[in-house]
Amino acid sequence: MRFAVLLFALLVAQGASAQAMRQAAEALLAGLPEPARAQVARPFDDRDRLDWHYTPRSRNGVALKALDARGREGVHALLRTALSAAGYRKAINIIELELVLREIETFGLMRDPERYHLTIYGKPDVKGAWGWRFEGHHLSLNFTLAGDRLAAATPSFFGANPATVPKEAKYGAKQGLRVLAAEEDEARALLSSLDEAQRREAVFESRSYGEIVTGNADKVDPLKPAGIAAAKMDDKQRAQLLKLIEVYAGSFEPALAAARIARVREGGVDHIRFGWAGATGRGRPHYYRIQGPLFL
Repeated sequence: MRFAVLLFALLVAQGASAQAMRQAAEALLAGLPEPARAQVARPFDDRDRLDWHYTPRSRNGVALKALDARGREGVHALLRTALSAAGYRKAINIIELELVLREIETFGLMRDPERYHLTIYGKPDVKGAWGWRFEGHHLSLNFTLAGDRLAAATPSFFGANPATVPKEAKYGAKQGLRVLAAEEDEARALLSSLDEAQRREAVFESRSYGEIVTGNADKVDPLKPAGIAAAKMDDKQRAQLLKLIEVYAGSFEPALAAARIARVREGGVDHIRFGWAGATGRGRPHYYRIQGPLFL
């Protein structure tokens, strides 16, 4: 009975989140001039909806640079319906890292914090299917809705380059910023808590990967089991594993975060695996994977 009540509460909360997204999308569309409205809108069954990526490439949809102040605020209002305060701040910091890369890289003029695009697929509707995506370099947020019910909040991608902003005066308040600090630090805390035998099982490759294993595929099958199962961890280590997972879920507004954690637990915590590849020292190439029966 308790699980049924919890599930019902989650569905109600997700419904409120989906309704907030729809209302924000409707307000955004209503405030856009016709050229921008035509750019942002695509059919729900458009193949582009599945063609997501996290590289700086040409994109459909409307770019921030093409919007006036009202349009930009509409985009940010829509983002705030889907993200927590921490997740929204993370997204903004990722966008602003483009200005850091503009200074660091020899081809830095390519970097543009206004080259982030919003696309709305289908018509925001109380009953019909629709969705939206906000995407640019190192950021891809995708949401699919069935009327005022959230159907999927994946794929989602947050990336950071540089991992740490150099401590130089020209970067101002961003000096030393680590946008994805918790994603690294909580994983290292878990790794360091493992004893020697556990660590031998957790570290499954001596070299890291050159890219994300699943890439930007539109459908992902479970990866080969790797690393140590939570069943072989003690209570403190399992708690740290869940804390690390919550870092990812916590980028989203509370109802979406709770739904993600519920899915993690539904598959059984003992079956979750934590695997590490590459160097274990800071500042060197490394990779980690957390996979359960129902999530990656």
